[in-house]
Amino acid sequence: MESLPFPRLTGTAEVSVRPAVPADAAAIARVQGETWRTAFRALLPAAVLDGWDATAAEAAWTAAVTAPPTPGHGVLVAVDDGRVVGFAAHGPAELDDGEQPHPAGPTTDLAVLLVEPRWGRRGHGSRLLAAVADLARRTGARRLQAWVAEGDAVTAGFLESAGWAREGWVRTLDAAGTPVREVRWHTLLEEDA
Repeated sequence: MESLPFPRLTGTAEVSVRPAVPADAAAIARVQGETWRTAFRALLPAAVLDGWDATAAEAAWTAAVTAPPTPGHGVLVAVDDGRVVGFAAHGPAELDDGEQPHPAGPTTDLAVLLVEPRWGRRGHGSRLLAAVADLARRTGARRLQAWVAEGDAVTAGFLESAGWAREGWVRTLDAAGTPVREVRWHTLLEEDA
């Protein structure tokens, strides 16, 4: 009996991470707005969510892409079959009051990493995080850090699964008159990665 070859499926999903371009700003703002409204509804005050201004967000992301504050700042997008489904923004970390530089060396701040919830669990977040780590290493950074809302178990779990840990620093932000407490997470970058 002749064995039949496995069926061949036509077409494959094309997924990638690349530097953002100005034309991505609207999609980045869309991902941010959708993620905040769905995944962060319990973490952000209603005033922030109800007052979401997509036009202002698009303008802010256009500026972040076209005129970053330093050469070390950047925005990356995760793309799935031509559609922007997530993004990450990073840059040199600033020291908080009373903080000394980390003994491991320079730190890159992961300012935000969001994947639209309906595109979650497909590796987009991991690809974005790996790309930020690669870029940080190239700038001489030896450490990554990120501020995470205290009640954000999903992001905390994601970072923990990637080898990150809570660092002990805490800050409170004012989100439309509501305090949002954040904790800082960090990881050391391997030099030979």
